[in-house]
Amino acid sequence: MSDAAIEVTHLVKRFGPLTAVNDVTFTVNRGECFGLIGPNGAGKTTTFSIMCGFLYPNDGQVRILGADPTSPGALKQKVGVLPQDAVLPPYAKVGELLTYWAHLSGLADPQAKAKDVLERVQLPEVWDKRAGALSHGMAKRVSMAQALMGDPPVVLLDEPTAGLDPKIAAHVRQLIHEMKGRQTIVVSSHNLQELEQLCDTAAILDRGRVMQAGTMAELTARSAEFRIQIAKGNVPVEELKLLPGITSSSYDPATGALTVLFNGRDHASEEVITATLKYLIDRDVKVLTVSRGRSLEERVLQITR
Repeated sequence: MSDAAIEVTHLVKRFGPLTAVNDVTFTVNRGECFGLIGPNGAGKTTTFSIMCGFLYPNDGQVRILGADPTSPGALKQKVGVLPQDAVLPPYAKVGELLTYWAHLSGLADPQAKAKDVLERVQLPEVWDKRAGALSHGMAKRVSMAQALMGDPPVVLLDEPTAGLDPKIAAHVRQLIHEMKGRQTIVVSSHNLQELEQLCDTAAILDRGRVMQAGTMAELTARSAEFRIQIAKGNVPVEELKLLPGITSSSYDPATGALTVLFNGRDHASEEVITATLKYLIDRDVKVLTVSRGRSLEERVLQITR
């Protein structure tokens, strides 16, 4: 059995003269949490919609657990989906709606499955409420419950925490953490800090193309870069370059940020960081913080226009 749960190969989608997705290729392995990242207009939502079977591509293909999303019923019981702008029928009661969806999905004991997913999103009290009476955050969580129904092996989430208060958003992130390893998850979001915490791998899109894809460590250069925030002292930038494994270093006195690049293939990061800190402390340089790599936000801003 292949390790790949999702394979997107040379995907192209055009809307008239506009090419929204242009030769996009990436793979998501089983049990991974994968991030779709990019600014507005990058092609994230279009790619997401093709993966869900909502749109058909002009060229290329998508395979989810070997199934073609363009084939009717191919994703049934395989994929759970939370669209970005999911809208619930306003006059339907939540419990009846979820039970109906569970029945359509062919799940045994639909009502029990519906009650279970409402518990998971911490909303059992809305069972008898009409969808139109729910707040935005509650409606979002009911839509999330629908995506989790029956524990599908693949879950596609578009902006899962958008519009949620911090406490509920933290609960949703915890749900995603618990799913990792058991289910394959794709998250499309503008919340880059959230994606950095959640995702194992990701693809950064811009203007319909994949600009970079890989593990989160590769995207943020954690394996080849670290930063030290200096509080006080004279930073021996040129001397640091002579330490084993360090390939370059730079210091910005205005911000107090010391950036060190190193050879992560031949030298363990913890050894290089420890040696650098010792060298600085021995020279009476005061250190505030140490962080590996750069933030995902910095990386995205660097490679998108």
